[in-house]
Amino acid sequence: GAGAGHWNAGDRVVLGAGKACGTCPACRFGGGTNTCEDLQVMAFHYDGAWAEYVLTHATTLIAVPDSVPLEHAAVLADAVSTPYGAIDTARLRSAESVGIWGLGGLGTHLVQLTRICGASPIVALDPLPAARERALALGADFALDPTDDDTRARLKEITAGKGLDVAFDCVGHTPSFTQAERALGHRGRLVLVGISPDPLSVGPELHFVRNRHTVIGHTGYRMEHLEDLVELTARGRLDISGSVSAILPLEEVNEAIRRLRDREGNPIRILLRP
Repeated sequence: GAGAGHWNAGDRVVLGAGKACGTCPACRFGGGTNTCEDLQVMAFHYDGAWAEYVLTHATTLIAVPDSVPLEHAAVLADAVSTPYGAIDTARLRSAESVGIWGLGGLGTHLVQLTRICGASPIVALDPLPAARERALALGADFALDPTDDDTRARLKEITAGKGLDVAFDCVGHTPSFTQAERALGHRGRLVLVGISPDPLSVGPELHFVRNRHTVIGHTGYRMEHLEDLVELTARGRLDISGSVSAILPLEEVNEAIRRLRDREGNPIRILLRP
């Protein structure tokens, strides 16, 4: 479009999955996408990208160098950038212990990203053996089945009795939330990444307050996060080549959804090519 600034037809770009509402207090003071209080999310508030063409604002674009395949860039804009933003929300520091509940697209990439950020140890939790094996291959130090009776004891053992510094709940259901919160050590932080309508309870107030736990909700990411990830991928620090489970033509969108729903082949992300 005429107002697209320095962008030109044919530029290789990845687009952020949200745009500023333009009316909240942060937007009125010029904050834009990064500080918008009512961020409009693609496919929820406006048309998404399951189409031949997508209309978006020029400020939601990040340049992609020739060394990064566009298929990889497409995955960055969702399943990688959201957990990367969650790490920012957690204020994760190097050598802090991390637990990750749920090893789908978000949790799998959290394993890789927390390792890049220097977390230690990294404990991945999922009831699916294939998901746990994948997490170990991508850098997790331990992989546990959260449904096992001894999981809480194993987490204590792994952290030398201290409990986790940070827990990421990528499931969003009551059992994962409860188990993750109970696994926190003193001043531990629990970041909620997965979303569901389940009610949440931190249990007895004495336990929560005495241990100075923090529960933080997380949604989405900032454009600077997406820019960081393009840089990390271009430099070879982050390898998400294994995250593209399949590429199907747009006409086979229903088949792609079926594979995800049925977990056929334990996919991380399936891409649609117009």
